[in-house]
Amino acid sequence: MSKQLILSAISLLALSACSTAPANEETADAPTTLKASFDWFEYTGSDPAFANPPSPDGYLNPVLAGFYPDPSVTRGPDGYYLVHSTFSYFPGIPVFHSKDLAHWEQIGNVIDRPGMLDFDGLGLSRGVFAPTIEYHEGVFYVANTCVDCGGNFIVTATDPAGPWSDPVWLPEVGGIDPSLFFEEDGSVWIMNNDEPPGGSTYPGHRAIWFRQIDPDTFQSISEPIVLIDGGVRPEDKPIWIEGPHIYHVGDWYYLSAAEGGTAVDHSQVVLRSKELTGPYEPYENNPILTQRHLPADRPDPITSVGHADLVQDGDGRWWATFLGVRPYEGNLYNTGRETFLMPVDWKDGWPVILEGEEEVHYNVDTRPARLGTIGEHVPMSGNFTVREDFDGEALPFHWMTLRVPQSDWWTLEDSALVLDARPVDLGSGMQPSYLGRRQQHQNAVATTKVTFSPETPGDEAGLAVLQSDEYFYALGLTVSDAGEPEIVLRQRAGADQSLEGTVVATAPSSGAAAELRITARKNAYDFAFRNSGSDQWTNIAAGLDGTILSTQVAGGFVGATFGLYAEVEPR
Repeated sequence: MSKQLILSAISLLALSACSTAPANEETADAPTTLKASFDWFEYTGSDPAFANPPSPDGYLNPVLAGFYPDPSVTRGPDGYYLVHSTFSYFPGIPVFHSKDLAHWEQIGNVIDRPGMLDFDGLGLSRGVFAPTIEYHEGVFYVANTCVDCGGNFIVTATDPAGPWSDPVWLPEVGGIDPSLFFEEDGSVWIMNNDEPPGGSTYPGHRAIWFRQIDPDTFQSISEPIVLIDGGVRPEDKPIWIEGPHIYHVGDWYYLSAAEGGTAVDHSQVVLRSKELTGPYEPYENNPILTQRHLPADRPDPITSVGHADLVQDGDGRWWATFLGVRPYEGNLYNTGRETFLMPVDWKDGWPVILEGEEEVHYNVDTRPARLGTIGEHVPMSGNFTVREDFDGEALPFHWMTLRVPQSDWWTLEDSALVLDARPVDLGSGMQPSYLGRRQQHQNAVATTKVTFSPETPGDEAGLAVLQSDEYFYALGLTVSDAGEPEIVLRQRAGADQSLEGTVVATAPSSGAAAELRITARKNAYDFAFRNSGSDQWTNIAAGLDGTILSTQVAGGFVGATFGLYAEVEPR
């Protein structure tokens, strides 16, 4: 068995040891006789912005399409490594590997076993925020915050594919966005975002704090100091200085951070000092990255860019990974915050990503130096089709569920994914039988074949597109009140609706098996099914409101996922 299969099996099969169970764990995880079997799952994405392939020496942005926010990158002994926020999804904090910064393969997840973190009772946009990754003397370090579930912590690994250590908690480090810096003299330092001394004087007023920590225990061994209070222009009352990183280049220490919040005013700023502990002076032409000044009605816009991390390639050139979004209208996007890559130019001793009227490009005509041969991997950028036949020993790493499972409720059997139908509904705020993958395109199609034998109208299994517990569509097999097989489409569009959502449409089904299809067309979604043995698709609903799955409407920090689910009426 390959390392990927072993680690995926560990992360998704060894689930019963998680610490705190939901209130109705006994009912939710009791053995059930109803199971849903999924023969395959197919995802296709096709966006016009990706229609033109890159040049042989270029690449396409975003380099990781879909909900891959808050990227942090480091260079290791065998290429580059990247991590992202996953909030209350599990497994959490994906780890990607690349030989050229443009083509990425997921090799594992940092939070991949029960007991490491506890997401019970958390909203889907809480949990793990903005991890940072560093490589130093043979060890990989990830510093992170578990929001509402423990605070700041550090985990380590000698192999970035895992296993990663249990979290070492940092009780003296408050706020969010911890980031490590390893000085040449052997000292280790940590930065974080928190309220300034004396508290915030206006909404969004934050500071970047800095302290030395013990290299073995990671606990504080110096008094904390403030490196930035407010932002690079305090007189303008800047908001949400966060995501800090320090780089030592030549005679200077460069401190770079995001500023302006994660919406359309997002930006990246930089300061520098001859001394590690400052004082840091800002670049006079800050920000070094933003798109907030560009026309909102430009074609195929990329907006809300920031939260950058810099890395040097094998030829000595510098590059920035950062987040951005691709709205299909106004500030509406369903794909979440994605990972982009742009070169860094050094101008008069300052690192600059973009200046003036420059735009983040989809098609970039140059790329970093490769650090080896690039192999085959699941595509993460451009237009593509991916099919899962469920004939391996474990699911690929990109499949994930909501919060940490309490039991082993899924298996791979006879080239099918089999889910236990449990009495935990989508929308319950708990841990349903749901396995999903990210929507990575504005225009996408997700299709599956499910076999399920419901006994009551509350028994249901099928295909969903979900942004949060409060906003989703679910297309599934069930039975009518008369006990006849039927297809049901449900919508939940807000916390004021019932947990089950509203039934949008129903249609008779020919039996216990059907193919289900959800089509995303930017702000509209279509839903269809095909009975077993039939060549004809039947539309159950078309042109339904897709904006309810956008961050602008649903809120939070996540993007939409397509997933397979199974649930039953409590017995």
